[in-house]
Amino acid sequence: MDFQQSDMWQTDDIERLIIRLMQDNPIVYSYQSKDEFLFEIKLRKNIIVSAKAMNQGNSPFSLLAESRCNPEYWLLTNAGGFQLRNGVKPSDAIRDIYQNSSLYAFECATAILIIYYHAVLNSMDENAFNQLFRNLYLYSWHADPDLGIHNIITNYILPGDVVYFNNPDYNPETPWWRGENAVVLGNDTYFGHGVGIESAEHMIEFLNKTRRPGSNLSAYLKNFVTRPSFKHLAKYSMLPRAYITPKILHPIILHNQSSISYDQYLYYLNKVYSP
Repeated sequence: MDFQQSDMWQTDDIERLIIRLMQDNPIVYSYQSKDEFLFEIKLRKNIIVSAKAMNQGNSPFSLLAESRCNPEYWLLTNAGGFQLRNGVKPSDAIRDIYQNSSLYAFECATAILIIYYHAVLNSMDENAFNQLFRNLYLYSWHADPDLGIHNIITNYILPGDVVYFNNPDYNPETPWWRGENAVVLGNDTYFGHGVGIESAEHMIEFLNKTRRPGSNLSAYLKNFVTRPSFKHLAKYSMLPRAYITPKILHPIILHNQSSISYDQYLYYLNKVYSP
């Protein structure tokens, strides 16, 4: 059946915006149940909330080699990743990044993963979150398979999506400005760690100031979005913990490149593991 807004649905301004844009898009968004649909709306909203909270924090942008974290919860690896300490609850470690933000520094791809985990934590039962993500490792776009991170080529973006502003002619002396991963907040606002909350026009203006001297090749918004698997996470949010089974973790691709897009990370992954 087609979706119909009802007074029985308690929605706020962000959720109504997401639903309205879904209805206005020519794309068909299909769900097996009302609960599955509501979970996606809730998680999209929480991605926005987590992005805005990070913007209010005191974690600076840093290169992978200069990353730092709270040693009470994380082990800092030689590659600049954060490995969850034994005996630490994933939920406590993720919350600490927000509660003690001045103890942390990371680049923008890692920031997106932190936002995702924080948003998922605020969208499901804490015990289920701790079982799903008990092997947390934060490094660039390396993600737990249960996040279900994937790219979609589209010109229709929704609040809670992650987009990439590409800077093809970046200054080689500042390669960390090769681009900016940004959370779509709605109403033409985006959050990118290291840049802050800006419109698409201002994001591009900022990146254009970091081009190689004499370049006239503008930065631009790429036509793909990165999303977690809302349907997969919705399933786990509604199942008892007994249904959470062991899994094969994704390999970690060490590349030492800050501010890369998810498709660039997949390129490195395929390059390492292709026959």
